[in-house]
Amino acid sequence: MQAMLIAKNQTTESVMLPRMANRHGLIAGATGTGKTVTLQSLAEQFSRIGVPVFMADVKGDLSGMSQVGGGNAKVEARVQQLSLTGYANKAYPVMFWDMFGEKGHPVHTTLSEMGPLLLSRMLNLNEVQSGVLNAIFKIADDNGMLLLDLKDLRAMAQHCAENAATYQSQYGNISAASVGAIQRGLLQLETEGGDVLFAEPALNLEDLMQTDAKGLGFINILAADKLLNSPRVYATLLLWLLSELFEKLPEVGDVDQPKLVFFFDEAHLLFNDAPQILLQKIEQVVRLVRSKGVGVYFVSQNPLDIPDVVLGQLGNRVQHALRAFTPRDQKAVQVAAQTFRANPSLDVATVITELGVGEALVSFLDEKGAPTPVERVFICPPESRVGPANEAERKQVMVNSLVAGVYEHTVDRESAYEILKKRAAEVASAEQTATEQTQAGASGFDLGGIFGGGDSRSDSVLESAAKSAARAIGSQLGKAIVRGVLGSILGGVSNKRR
Repeated sequence: MQAMLIAKNQTTESVMLPRMANRHGLIAGATGTGKTVTLQSLAEQFSRIGVPVFMADVKGDLSGMSQVGGGNAKVEARVQQLSLTGYANKAYPVMFWDMFGEKGHPVHTTLSEMGPLLLSRMLNLNEVQSGVLNAIFKIADDNGMLLLDLKDLRAMAQHCAENAATYQSQYGNISAASVGAIQRGLLQLETEGGDVLFAEPALNLEDLMQTDAKGLGFINILAADKLLNSPRVYATLLLWLLSELFEKLPEVGDVDQPKLVFFFDEAHLLFNDAPQILLQKIEQVVRLVRSKGVGVYFVSQNPLDIPDVVLGQLGNRVQHALRAFTPRDQKAVQVAAQTFRANPSLDVATVITELGVGEALVSFLDEKGAPTPVERVFICPPESRVGPANEAERKQVMVNSLVAGVYEHTVDRESAYEILKKRAAEVASAEQTATEQTQAGASGFDLGGIFGGGDSRSDSVLESAAKSAARAIGSQLGKAIVRGVLGSILGGVSNKRR
């Protein structure tokens, strides 16, 4: 498999070997240093060798990959500067996705597929509340009730709270306070788009791994400009996608090229305030998903945003300029410099602060899996449009998409909400029937006959007691009391008449 030319200078070409591309990578640099264009160029390179790509478009700029490039003076100047042979303006096969269904095909999943661990992160639950959420999921599973959308979980949480004493011995304490926190979190999640995220049909991962008639890998672009207003939802959604790939794809070992490359933009959002158990899962997924043929590339402003346990697994590095205005910035420069394989001709710590736009320090893995010495190079410019597609162009791509019409219409099959609602209706119907039968039985008594019609006494002690008891029929407890009192009275009168 031919190496992919990613960057070069006057004397050196920096290439990525396809068989090392699933060893993961990092694209870092301050705002405005060229990370988005690097992301676009890398995605094109993977598509060109038939590798599908998934990426989030946090600014809306990447949608232009669906359109033919050209007319960009900076791109043309860089092509001339690097003497790129074979460069040609072209469009690439793109699928647009959008959680809200506005700028792409809707992205749906179910609560059962998301699971309680990631959902706890999305709802910002503490350890105790997360434990209760786990119990709710387990109760639903044990009772054959699917948790598909938010109304399912709301109904199940309410059911568990109302029957907490029944479940306590088997599933632990389900406190009203924890259930209340979960319900409030679900309400907040709904305002952030959770009602459209959790639905069916759920996303089929195979739809992300397509190639076109020419053998080019599809570039899946998730519209994230609106989604970033809910950073916790954004990070959890991408982590869920990555986890699903890890769990559902078969083991393939070392392959000639990845089955899919996953770019995780704004990666710091994934790790911010993440509990230890979630960090462990992220580290596990990143470490093992390579054997499923998936390459993961984190994109962030600062390498310090990535935990060391994850950073150590990112073998392919593209480092754009960093600023050193604050002590944290200066530390980031030192960390970035120390993670590269040294090049005697470069003072990396100094160069990082001097890099121009589109210029980067680059190190990729060689054929033995060892990092190459770091080089100061210019990223090769993209062949597709640098900048966003307009609304008409985006809609045309969606109309011609392989999955057009597949996810646009949701379905709502029977799940926990419908089952619990049906049970409640049956209980209410039974209670109503019992009430009507009780009322009919009570109204059948002839109180006048009990006291004797010819008796001129208006309010005997017996009659007063009977009237008082009759007035209690308004409540279920009163009806039970009336049945007992009237029964003893009627029995006593009957005996006297014998």
